[in-house]
Amino acid sequence: MTRSRDEVIRSRRLATAVVAAAAALTCAGATSPAQAGPVPSPAGFVTFRTEEPTVVYYMWAGDSGFQWEPQTAAGPGTWVDYPGFVPPAHAGPDDLATGTDVVSTWDEGAQVTQRHRSTGVTATVTVPAGQTYRTTSGWSVLTQDASGTPHVLRAAADGSTTDLPVTGLPAGAVPTGYIPGGSVRRAAIVYTLDGTTSVGLVDLGDGTFRTYVTGVAADPTVRFNDRWLVADWRYIRVDAAPGTQPTQMPRGGAEMVAVVGDQLLTGNQPLQGGTKPALTARSLITGGTGTVLADSSGGMAPTPDGGALATAGTSNVDWNIYRVTPTADGGTATRKVAPAPPGRERVEGLAMAGGELFLDGRQSRGHRISGFALDASGSPVGPQAPRSPVLGDVSCLPGDTACPQLEALGDGSVAVLSTDALGHENVLRTGLDTGSSPSADTGDSGGRIAGGTGRYVLYNGGTPGVQQIEDFPRGATSGKTALSRNRTTAALWGQVLWTPGSAKGSITGHDLKTGRTTTTVVTGARCVPTDIQAVNSRLYWSCGPSGPAGVYDRAAKRNISVPAGRSPARLGDGFLVRENRTTHQLLLTDVHTGTAKTHVVAVLPSTDLNTGASNGRWAVDRFGGQIAYLGSYEKVWIVPSRVPTSPLAQMDAQVYSPSVVTGSAPWSPVWQLNKPSRWTLTLATPSGTVRRTLTGASTGAAVRPAWDGRTGNGGVAAAGRYTWKLTARPRDGQGRTLTLSGGITLG
Repeated sequence: MTRSRDEVIRSRRLATAVVAAAAALTCAGATSPAQAGPVPSPAGFVTFRTEEPTVVYYMWAGDSGFQWEPQTAAGPGTWVDYPGFVPPAHAGPDDLATGTDVVSTWDEGAQVTQRHRSTGVTATVTVPAGQTYRTTSGWSVLTQDASGTPHVLRAAADGSTTDLPVTGLPAGAVPTGYIPGGSVRRAAIVYTLDGTTSVGLVDLGDGTFRTYVTGVAADPTVRFNDRWLVADWRYIRVDAAPGTQPTQMPRGGAEMVAVVGDQLLTGNQPLQGGTKPALTARSLITGGTGTVLADSSGGMAPTPDGGALATAGTSNVDWNIYRVTPTADGGTATRKVAPAPPGRERVEGLAMAGGELFLDGRQSRGHRISGFALDASGSPVGPQAPRSPVLGDVSCLPGDTACPQLEALGDGSVAVLSTDALGHENVLRTGLDTGSSPSADTGDSGGRIAGGTGRYVLYNGGTPGVQQIEDFPRGATSGKTALSRNRTTAALWGQVLWTPGSAKGSITGHDLKTGRTTTTVVTGARCVPTDIQAVNSRLYWSCGPSGPAGVYDRAAKRNISVPAGRSPARLGDGFLVRENRTTHQLLLTDVHTGTAKTHVVAVLPSTDLNTGASNGRWAVDRFGGQIAYLGSYEKVWIVPSRVPTSPLAQMDAQVYSPSVVTGSAPWSPVWQLNKPSRWTLTLATPSGTVRRTLTGASTGAAVRPAWDGRTGNGGVAAAGRYTWKLTARPRDGQGRTLTLSGGITLG
C-alpha cells in the first residue's frame, strides 16, 4: 500500500545500506587512493521551489515602505523601501497624520515603543496600571480598563503619557474587538449590548465614539478609511448624518481586503467555471465593479495610509507585491513594489541525465518531479519546470537506502515506482510532458528500479527471483513487459541487457530486440559479480563490499581495478563515483586513461538530509559528465567531472515508415544517443533532391524530430520513397559529428 510522507521520511532516516557477500580475487590493473588537493568548485546550484505562489504576511506597512515574510516563515522579515519617498519635515504624536509611518512595538507589559521610520523620531507610551493593551494605530495606543471603558494613549512632549477615555460608547456595551484600518485618525471598536453586536469608529484625536452598523455577526470583518466604514457587507459614509442607515451589498465568497478611496477591494474569491483570481473593486458610490489586479491572490492587507498591499503575477516565478493607493477621483492606482520569490521545497530525490537535473518533492497539490536544464559545463540555465503530472506517493521499502526510486533514462524521461489500489507496483515513465505518465503494471510489490535507458526500465521484483524489463516504445500510452527472467545482477544500456555470464568473471550482453547474445567479456575476476553497470563501452562490476571491483573497457579490451566499499557506486562516462559514509566525501575515480585515479569531488553535509545515496543525496549524469549533490534540504549543487566524454554514438533507434504524414500525425522517429547534441535532419528523394531540412536540440540525449509531410516551400510531399540523413553534433564539443542515414516510404 502507499505509505505516508512521514513514513517515507522516517524510513530514510533509519535506512542502512544493504550489502552482499563477496568473494576474494585478484585483478589486473592499477588503483590509487584518493589524491589530496582542493575540492573542485561547483558549476552552480539550483534551489527547489514550490510551484504555488508565495503567500505573503505583512508584518508592518507605512508611508515609506513595508515589512513582509512568507506566511509559513518565522523570521525577521524583509523590509522594502518605496523609492522616491520624502520624509515629512515634522513628525510626532502631536501630528496624527504622520502616524502612517510609525513602527510600534509592545513589550507585552506596560510599554509601547514607537519609532517614526522615515524621520527617526521616537516616543514611548506607558500603559497605566489597571489598563490592558488592545492595539495601536499610528501614534495612538488603545487600551481598556477594568470597567470596560476604552482609552486612547499617546506620548507627550515631556515624555509622559496622555490618557484620553473614550466617550460615546452606549452604557452597558462590552467591547469585544479593536481594529486598526486604513486610517490613523480612527480605529474601529466592535461591542455587544443586550446580545447584539455593533461596530463603530473612535476619533483618535478627541476620543469620541460613534456607532455606525448594528446587528452584525459576532466576529465581523471590518474595513474602513477616512471616508467609509464597511462591516459585515454593509457600508456607510463616515461623515453621514446621525441616524443614517448603512447600505447592504451582495454577500460574496471573496474576502474584504481594504477600503481604498471610494472602493471596497475584495480578493481570494472562490474560482469556478474557468475564472481566474483577481483583486476586484466595488464602488461604494455607484455599485459598479472592476479589476484592480488580474492574477491576484494570497497575501492582501489594508495599509494605514488608506491603501492596500496585494500579490499578483502569472506564475510562482513571476510573483510580485503591488501597492494600491487612492486616486483624487476616489479610484485606485497600482504599482509593483517588490518581487515575492517562490518558497523553497524539500528535495526528496534527485536524478540526472543528458544535461538535465530532475528533483522530486512535495508540491501543494501532491508529489511531482521538476526539472532544470544545464549547459555543457553543468551550469543551470532557465527556471525550474514541472516535468510530470501530480503523482501519488512513491513506493518505499522499509529501511530503503534509495527512496524515492528515480532513474533518469537519458531521453528526457524519468522512471519512478508507484503503488496502485491493488497493492501492485507500477513503473511510471514520466518527464516528456506534464499531462501523462505511461505505466507498466509489474504485478509485484516490494521491488526496485535497478536501471534503465531510453525506452527500457529494469525492475527487480519483491518476489524472489523475478526480474522484468518494462518497455515504453515511442508514443506508447502504457508500458509492457518485454522480458521476464530469473533475477540476477544486471544493467541496461540502450537495447542491450548485461548479465553475469556462465563462467565466473564473465559478463554477457543480450540484445532486447533480437533476443540474441551480442558479446561476452571476461573481466578476469574469480567471482560472480554482485553489481553490474554499463555506460557506453565500459562495464562496472563488483564482487561485494569486501571484494574486488573493476571497470572493463570493451573498446580497449582491458580491466581497470577500482576501489570497492560498502557504499553504492555509480558509473559515469569514464568515471566512477562512490560515497565515503564516514567522511561524507564523494570520491570520483577517473578511468578514462586506463588507470584509476581517485580524488574528492564534493563533501556532503555531515548530517544526512536524505539517505538515498545515488538518487537521494547525489546523482551522476551517465549521458554527460556532471555530478549533483544535495547541499541543503532545498539546494542542489552541480559539479563537473572534468573527465572527457565519449564520442557521440547511437544506443537505440525507433525509425518506421508511416503510411500518411500530416501536421496532426507527423513522422516522429526517435534516435537515442549517448549524450546531448544539436542535430540536422534532411529528407530527400532517392535522386538526392532535398525536400525538407529540420534542425533542433536533443531532448536529454534523444533526438526527437517531427516531420509534418510538407516540403521546404510548404507543399505536400508526394507518396513514395525518401531517404533521411541525421547529422548530430555533440553539445559539449567533444568528439566527432555523428551521421546516420536510412529511408522511409510514404503511402
